[in-house]
Amino acid sequence: MSDAVFLTGATGFVGGHVLRELTAAGYRVRALVRGGAALVGAQPVPGDLEEVGAFARALDGCRYLVHCAALYSFAPADRARMRRVNVAGTAALLEAARVAGVERAVVTSSASTVGPSRDGRPVDERSIPPAHDAPSSYHASKREQERAALAARVPVVLLLPTAPVGPGDASPTPTGRVVLDFARGRMVALPPRGGMNLVPVEDVARAHVRALVGGRPGERYLLGGENLMLDDVWALLADVTGVALPRLRVPDAAILAAAYVDEARCRLFPRVQPFVPLEGARMASDLMFVDSAKAGAELGHRPGPVRAALERAVAWYRARGDAA
Repeated sequence: MSDAVFLTGATGFVGGHVLRELTAAGYRVRALVRGGAALVGAQPVPGDLEEVGAFARALDGCRYLVHCAALYSFAPADRARMRRVNVAGTAALLEAARVAGVERAVVTSSASTVGPSRDGRPVDERSIPPAHDAPSSYHASKREQERAALAARVPVVLLLPTAPVGPGDASPTPTGRVVLDFARGRMVALPPRGGMNLVPVEDVARAHVRALVGGRPGERYLLGGENLMLDDVWALLADVTGVALPRLRVPDAAILAAAYVDEARCRLFPRVQPFVPLEGARMASDLMFVDSAKAGAELGHRPGPVRAALERAVAWYRARGDAA
């Protein structure tokens, strides 16, 4: 009989691809779901990371845990809950895994936990980011999540994806939103002069499966693809979508000023989402370049071309009728 894996985040972008890779590899999957979500290839387990005790017995008999779920939001009103889910929820889930006898956990973190490049050089897992974002922000919560995971009494492997792109980003993630808005012709200005790393989501998912047996407990692995200037990302999107590049470039100072105004708006009206997230504006001119050599050597991480991943993403949005 194949090994059983308990998976969180299976209804999300990365987690959905991880589910497909796990089932393709022959694992039996129990997947945490909120509400009555239906999944193909997994036994659904209703539950919520704010109440791990309510579903903890479902981990019994699972050899592995893959924890992809997280609350990803830039809204000020979500910051307290973000810490409850991303930090306290992770700690409680890993303790439940220990009690259930889980042998190893793979936890999805974020490349933001290593921070931006220094002098334009890609950073690796040893990098420590500057503390320029708010203590309650999403990226800070992921750093706290890593600390909680490494303090757990179950062997943990941490995976740090950069910005995954590809089909299936329904919510979408911030990167998926850029792809979708570009395809819709809604990007009216060129980006700041920063840079980012894009990686095909399918390669991120495959690395999660390989980490179950190939990752070293207590280690962090950056899962990157291609380091690209934002202007180059926009050029790729223009080529893939057939939408013309914008000609206007908004100054970085104007973007930051707009973000502070938007932050104030979100505090006055807690149910709204930011148009210009302050956390994103502060990072907009950074070079978020990474070196994934460690994942390549130990997990066989060999990501495919980003252009092809963008083409798959755009085709998926168009097939759904989300973009023309």
